[in-house]
Amino acid sequence: MATSRAFHFFLLLSFLSLSVALKPLKPLKPHAFFFPIQKDPSTHQYSTSVNMGTPNVTLDLVIDLRERFLWFECGKSYNSTTYKPVHCGTRQCKIAKGTGCNDCTNHPLKTGCTNNTCGNEPYNPFGGYFVSGDVGQDILSSVCSTDGAKSLTDIRIPNFISSCVYPDKFGIDGFLDGLAKGKKGVLGLARTAISLPTQLAARYKVARKFALCLPSTSKESGDLIIGGGPYSLPPNDASKFLRYTPLVFNRHSTGPIFNNDPSTEYIIRVKSIKVDNQVVKFNTSLLSIDKHGHGGAKLSTVIPYTKLHTSIYQPLVNDFVNKAAARKIKRVKAVAPFGACFDSKTIGETITGPDVPTIDLLLNGGVKWTIYGANSMVQVAEKNVLCLAFVDGGLEPTSPISTSIIIGGHQLEDNLLEFDLVSFKLGFTSSLLLHNATCSGFSPF
Repeated sequence: MATSRAFHFFLLLSFLSLSVALKPLKPLKPHAFFFPIQKDPSTHQYSTSVNMGTPNVTLDLVIDLRERFLWFECGKSYNSTTYKPVHCGTRQCKIAKGTGCNDCTNHPLKTGCTNNTCGNEPYNPFGGYFVSGDVGQDILSSVCSTDGAKSLTDIRIPNFISSCVYPDKFGIDGFLDGLAKGKKGVLGLARTAISLPTQLAARYKVARKFALCLPSTSKESGDLIIGGGPYSLPPNDASKFLRYTPLVFNRHSTGPIFNNDPSTEYIIRVKSIKVDNQVVKFNTSLLSIDKHGHGGAKLSTVIPYTKLHTSIYQPLVNDFVNKAAARKIKRVKAVAPFGACFDSKTIGETITGPDVPTIDLLLNGGVKWTIYGANSMVQVAEKNVLCLAFVDGGLEPTSPISTSIIIGGHQLEDNLLEFDLVSFKLGFTSSLLLHNATCSGFSPF
């Protein structure tokens, strides 16, 4: 009798196990996506890696806040079986703002070169030129956290829209010229429909925001986090250090492709600048965007050091030099491209880097972004020399639309930045060194 009951109990367990096995699995619900950021020691470029295609190929890509989409070189080594070209006139081509219809004259029909393909114009920010690229869809692999759980999961993202550039297409060689060694393209983070943050937010319903924390050394890594916080910086959540300023809308295109569309770059309003709490005097109309789209301040991950309009740069340098002299800091011969350099033996050290005058950007919304020594000074090749890490951007625009201030990568390092694409605002922490932390200290939980 006991044996019979045990047998029936075993059958019941087997049935329940089979029922659970046949029950559809709950779809993966990502909470946020994580991309580690590396700094190249020679070019000072910031990059991350993604896997693309089947079989997947690892693509090391330079991060560009201005570029509108992800583009990569798809030569003979890229033969993905899941690649699908986006054809001319389709909905996807319109979303990608296709600029033409490409074919394969004098080239084989393969990945990266298909007839009747939606074309666009990938931009090389270091060479300063663009070329025709093909718009396609493929599987992108990434790492995400699920439902905020304290674990990371690999996820395959189908039909991700990007642009591939055939190496010899139309006779153009060296399209990767200027990119750090081994980099295969650019990861665009601009406010467009096919940038990485927008596609992931739309596909997986994560928050339409991303955070950027650039490392200050090639020995450590930073993070690109898509989907929002918390931003764990043990023992704190770095979100509580964020201060917010509105992002500014410029109805004129600011490049790299100049058209009739509004700018998709990240622009903020600097109201004034201070050096050691003293206001720098210059024509403040340069800080506003005029009716032609000129002026204002934007953020860049491809400009290594902040560029200032000459009318802002010269007064800033003069005030910084005077304040440094008051601290008994000895000035030495300038080292190009910098305009003011100092004897490092006369400069002390603090938790936030070299003990030099602070530079404050007074922003719209009544908040202040303070730039301390680690972000305002740079070590140069000359022995015992530190230079003010700002450069003269000139008086005349070098492009159809000029920006008075371009905040460069060095000033962004070890600062947590959050780009909220719904509330249209920028969150910033100033230097994380104030909290005994760096960008390498982040945990995804």
